[in-house]
Formats: sequence, C-alpha cells, structure tokens
Amino acid sequence: MVLRHLRHYPQNIIKSQFSLRHYSPFSNQNGPSILPSFSNHSKTISSNGPQHQHVFHAQMEDSFTAAIFPSLKTTPHVPQTLTEKIIQQHSVGLPKDKFVKSGDYVTLSPYKCMTHDNSWPVANKFFSIGASKINDKKQIVMTLDHDVQNKSEANLHKYRQIEEFARRQGVQFYPAGRGIGHQIMVEEGYAWPGTLAVASDSHSNMYGGVGCLGTPIVRTDAASIWATSKTWWQIPPICKITFMGTLPKGVTGKDVIVALCGLFANDQVLNHAIEFTGSDVSMESLAVDDRLAIANMTTEWGALTGLFPIDETLQRWLRYKATEATLCDGSPDRISRSQFSHQRLDELFANPLVADRGAKYSKHLHLDLSTLSPYVSGPNSVKVATPLANLEAQNIKIDKAYLVSCTNSRASDLAAAAQVFKNVTEANGGTTPKVAEGVEFFIAAASAPEQAAAEASGDWRTLLQAGAQPLPAGCGPCIGLGTGLLEPGEVGISASNRNFKGRMGSTDAKAYLASPEVVAASALHGRIASPGRYEQPLGWSGVIRGEGDGIKENRKMASMKEAFEEVVMAREKGFERVIAQLDDIVAEAEMDNLEPGSGSKDDDHLTEVLPGFPERVEGEIVFCDADNINTDGIYPGKYTYQDDITAAKMAEVCMSNYDPAFASTAREGDILVAGFNFGCGSSREQAATAILAKKIPLVIAGSFGNIFSRNSINNALMGVEVPKLVQRLRESFSGVKTEGSQQNITEPSENRQSLDSPRPSSQVSPAEEKLLTRRTGWKLVWDVRKSMVEVQEGESGPRWSQKVGELPPNVQEIIATGGLEKWVKKQIGDFI
Repeated sequence: MVLRHLRHYPQNIIKSQFSLRHYSPFSNQNGPSILPSFSNHSKTISSNGPQHQHVFHAQMEDSFTAAIFPSLKTTPHVPQTLTEKIIQQHSVGLPKDKFVKSGDYVTLSPYKCMTHDNSWPVANKFFSIGASKINDKKQIVMTLDHDVQNKSEANLHKYRQIEEFARRQGVQFYPAGRGIGHQIMVEEGYAWPGTLAVASDSHSNMYGGVGCLGTPIVRTDAASIWATSKTWWQIPPICKITFMGTLPKGVTGKDVIVALCGLFANDQVLNHAIEFTGSDVSMESLAVDDRLAIANMTTEWGALTGLFPIDETLQRWLRYKATEATLCDGSPDRISRSQFSHQRLDELFANPLVADRGAKYSKHLHLDLSTLSPYVSGPNSVKVATPLANLEAQNIKIDKAYLVSCTNSRASDLAAAAQVFKNVTEANGGTTPKVAEGVEFFIAAASAPEQAAAEASGDWRTLLQAGAQPLPAGCGPCIGLGTGLLEPGEVGISASNRNFKGRMGSTDAKAYLASPEVVAASALHGRIASPGRYEQPLGWSGVIRGEGDGIKENRKMASMKEAFEEVVMAREKGFERVIAQLDDIVAEAEMDNLEPGSGSKDDDHLTEVLPGFPERVEGEIVFCDADNINTDGIYPGKYTYQDDITAAKMAEVCMSNYDPAFASTAREGDILVAGFNFGCGSSREQAATAILAKKIPLVIAGSFGNIFSRNSINNALMGVEVPKLVQRLRESFSGVKTEGSQQNITEPSENRQSLDSPRPSSQVSPAEEKLLTRRTGWKLVWDVRKSMVEVQEGESGPRWSQKVGELPPNVQEIIATGGLEKWVKKQIGDFI
C-alpha cells in the first residue's frame, strides 16, 4: 500500500511545522479535496491481493496525513488512461456505470470527422447506402489537399463535385491550396484537446500533438459517420512512454520520432495507442510543433494514436492562438475565432482531462531526450534510423530535397530551414548561398496561413533566394503526386513522414527522412549534411532508452523523499503539482509490484455464429513469405485515386508491388498466408477489396496492421492471426539448405531495400527458386464456431490444430451483411 512507503520517512518531515494545518483549502472538510487522489491506485492494488486497513487512527490525528488519507477511501470509479477517458466521453450506448477499457468494442460518435480528396468516393458510398443528408453537419470537415497540382479536367471535375456536395450539405470546406487537412484541423481548432477526431487518412494521429485523440478511419467508416454520426472501434492496448531529460540544442521533435522508430524497431507499439508523458521540465522542452511532428509519425512507428498531455505548454500555445484568432477576425477562409477563445480555454483548463493514478497500461517505455542527437531514417524505411553524424561521414550525395508535408512544413520548420542559409549568408559577408549545383529543393507550406507567416518573417523569401522551388500548400511529393518526384537512381532527403520504396517517385530511387534544418543543410551542400548546431555532451555514452519508466527503484525512493521535502517548502506555489508528481512516483512503484492477473479461456466455449456467416472456411494455403507487407505492396498507390478501376483490374494488380507473379500464382478460393504486420502503411481500403476481387475469402497472418484489419471487416474480408502457422511454413519452406549465399527476400529484387518496419527473419529457398509467393499444397480449415484452425501439412505431413481469437457476433454481422456499407444501409432502411 501507499503507507508502506510513507512510513519510511522521518517524522520531522511528515510532521513539519510547515505542514498543511494552516492551508484549509487543501483539506476536504468543506467538499472534495483538490489534492490528487490516491484512491484509484489503492483500489487497483487491493483488488489483486488481500484487503488491508488503509489508515491508522493515529495517522489521522496529524493534519498533514489527515489532508491526504481521506482520499484513500475506495470509490466505484475505475482508473482510466487519458485515451480511455476520451473514448468514454465519445462512446454511445454504454451500459450504466460502464467504464471503457482497452480491448472493448465501442460505438463512437467523434467530435470531428475530416475527409480530403477521397471525399467523393466517400460520398458515393454515402449515396449507395441510401443516405442523402449528413446527420450532423457540424461534425464534418472537408479539405482538398492531396492532388492539388493536378490540373486535369478529371481531377478538377472531382474537386468541383466535392465542393458542391459540401456546399449543399452545409459542412466546413477548404479548397485546394488552403492547406493540408491535418494542419487545418489543428490550426482551426477542430482537433480540440480532450476530444476524439478522426479522418480518412493514416496521419490523423497528428492531432495527439494538441491533446486530441486522433486516429484514422477508412472511407466506409467516414460514410457511416456522415449518415449516422457513429462508427465502431476496438480500444487498442495502450503504451505509456515516459520522456526524461530535455532536448539538446540542435535536436528536434522530428529527431525524437525518427529515433523512436529506429530504437524501438521490433513492433513494440504496433497497433497500440500511445500516451506520452514525463516531468514538467521534459515536456516543456517539447514545443507544440515538435509534438505535432512526433504524433504525426507515430503512424509510421506502427501505433494507432500518439497522445500528448493537456498541459501548460499546450495552454500557452492555445492562448496565443486565441489572441491570434481575435486579431485575424474577418478573414473569409478562417473561423478560428469561434473555435479559439480565452473563455473556452478557461473552461478547458479549469478541469483538464488527465490519466488516473493507477491506470493500467499494456507496456511502458522510456527515452532520455538529453541523450539524443540528430537522426536520419532510411534509405526507404522509417524504421532504419541512423545518427546524422554516421551518415554525414559517408558523403551520401543527394539529387532532391523536400521541405513539404503535414509533418514538418509549418512556419517554425520553414524558419529553421531558412536559418541554415542565413547563417552562411552572415558568414559570407551578406552573400546569399545557393542550393548545391545539381540539387533541386522543393518547399510547400503545410497551409496558406503558415506560408503567410513565413512570408511575413522573411523566411520564405530567404529560401526562394537560395533557389528553393515553391509548390502549393498540399501533400504533393510526399504522396508521390505532382512536381519533383524522385527519378530512377536518384537520392532524396525529405522532412516528410514516409519513405517507403516508390512512395515519392521511382521504386529505383532512395529516400531519407530528416528534420527541416538537416534537409536544408543537405540541399545546400549537395549531400546529407549537418547544419552544425548540435554538440555532443561530454561523457556521452549512448542513447538511454528501454522498457519501464526509466526510474530505478533506489531513485524512486529518493525522488519520493525529495518530493516530500518540496511539499514542506512549497507553501506559496506549486503545491498541487508536487503532490501530483509524488502520487505518480508512488503509483508507478506500486504497479511495478503487481503480478499480472491470471485467467484462462474455456476451450470448450463455442462462438455463436449468426445466420449468413459461414461456420467453416477452407482452402489451400498460398504463402507470401515476408513481414511488413504494406498496403502499397498489396494495392499500388498509383491506382488509389482512380475511382473507375474495375474488379478485374484490381484482381490483376493485387500484390503486384510485392510480387508481380502473385496474379498468376494465387487462385480463386485460396487462403492467403503472410508474415507479421501484414497491411501496415496507408489507410487505403483497396488493399482489402483487391484481395476480395482476387476471390480470396480469408487472409491469415502472424499479425495484421490495425488499419488493414479495420478495412477487412468493413469490406467483408475475413482475417485470422495464427503466428504458429507462419512459423511452421517458414520452417518447412525457408529452411532448405541451398547452394550459394543466403539472402533476405522481402520484395522483387529491384525493391530489395523497401522496408516499412524491421527486416523480417532470414528466408532461404533453393537457389533456383527464390519464390515470393508459393503454392504450398497445405490445406487449412477455420472452424468459426470452435474458434479453431486445423492445418494439414501436405498429403503426408502432420495435421495439427490451434485455438484462435473469437470473432464476436457484432463483427460477424457486419461481414455477413457484406461489409459496413451494406450494414449501415440496412440500419437506415430498418429505421425508416
């Protein structure tokens, strides 16, 4: 219990003359105490072991302990993470007194829902389900940002359709050139702290940078929200990441997330919700723009959300926005004054949402910011991260540099890049340096207001004078659309978020990711280069990171004692904060001593199978032996925004970026088996529908990217995770002794460096084969009622079975109906 820690401290600390006897506002004699409550944590601990008396009578006689220990009385409240609290507020139809937790399936009504260039395909789904009017027009935001450089009549026609639809429906609409949708969501206050905002784009995680829980949805989800204001979600496992130390000079938020992707590169946060936390000092070293960059790229790290706290740093940024909104009142394309006001902020910070003491997290990771240096990811992988100094020593020539995207093209990023050229100008006696010969440097602001701010400061002009080529505010090269794409054999460095092979142009090009200042320095020197601001601390021995909260047990006890001493001295200022920090230390120490709960599922339990859902699915296994096959590998990005692709064409190109031979190898009725993290990457739902077009009814993998799992359910494609099957297939088909050298095969030979995640396990095939897609001759049966798979390993091989996850009836209903689109249509019909 908490008491076992408190009793170790000298009584002269606990019973100090500076105890709180004179500070009656902190006691709870006249109402709820404003002291942080230990009760939630205490309740969690006691539920895992014997009940203990919380407080001795003698301890209640002291005014200090009397002020604290009343809060130890148990309450029916269940401790929740910040993620769970936000989901609780946006869940619909919860039973009375239900506290949502990780793993729950919930029906959600998001605060805001954003769609971009895919708004017209969403509208077509909306119409097809029988809907005609958006249920809550205040909930919906539409932007045009992806293909803004495309002036073809077909694209302009689509843009006109979207704008006219938005006008008729009365929803907020932002035309091409106004900015990237995610940036608009933040700068216009749609991504509001403590709320849930979703978007039909995989980088919705970015909203977490301002304390808004942001997560991606797919087109079918968006149509459902337009029609009903609701969709479904399974609350993912939640990981708590603790930052220690402060960012050194020359290290940015982009370096933090690039380093995290590389240092924790074994899928530690795959399909998790992330909550970032740390001491006040650590969190204050991360400005909001840094937080936005970090949250944005939690997508590439494999997470579903990346949430920062609603704290003083955020409040300062919001206060500035409220003042700015007042000064900018009258601008026709901005409504931020109604979103940002000091009165609204007063209400927000009067009682901001925070995670409860004792809230349960699936895992804890930590990173010491002070031990970081500038990092670069690549080539062609966000999870291959290298200290900049190491790459700079390799003299890697570049052909193109990009300061674009929603990740790092705000005014602060443009200023950081411009400063690189300004520093050289000053050193050259006023002569402006130029971008290196043979290098093209492209810049595009995240939004028109951000560009206006950069123009007002002179930073935009500095970059243009250096030879940068401006592009309209939008996604552009980041998504592989428009001017400046990488050509075969070229090397590019970008401040964007994703460098998958072929995403920014040719599959025969190499792409690196870095901070804006590193991109600018590289453009200036014609090679991957440092801007020269970072200095390695004396005695530096490496990046400090790992599992847990990073605080050793002896340090926890010392920190508690220091916190008590601060309580004694903090009579005028900071009392609540110090107590809260002490509470956190105690809670973490207690949670470290918890034994995980035990429990077993009843193997004899039978799953209810709804009418219309198959009880058994069986077929021959076709094996794609690679991990991290992304959605671009499953369905090429160049077809994503072509809305007239036939089912036959989708079947033809299915898996073609992974293996061109897949189309001729796989057959109707096969069961596709792949490695781990299948379907990671972007949110395109065609990754699921293309497999259905190939008439493959079931996909089995070691694990799935969450966005693919969601798309599968929404489009009636069934999927099951069976890690043992992947292991057995690799033992049987990848362990053959070969003549010649062993190599890792992840994609066609020309794409060998295209990795979205850590390199998969080594694969060995006979030297004459090297098959990416293999017909195995193995048979598989999935018994839905028994939640069991049975595998026959060839005609004469072993036969075995294994329990798998249960498919709940509510998910069966969506699949049996033909997907979420048809399910919503049925709901609308039943309602009418």
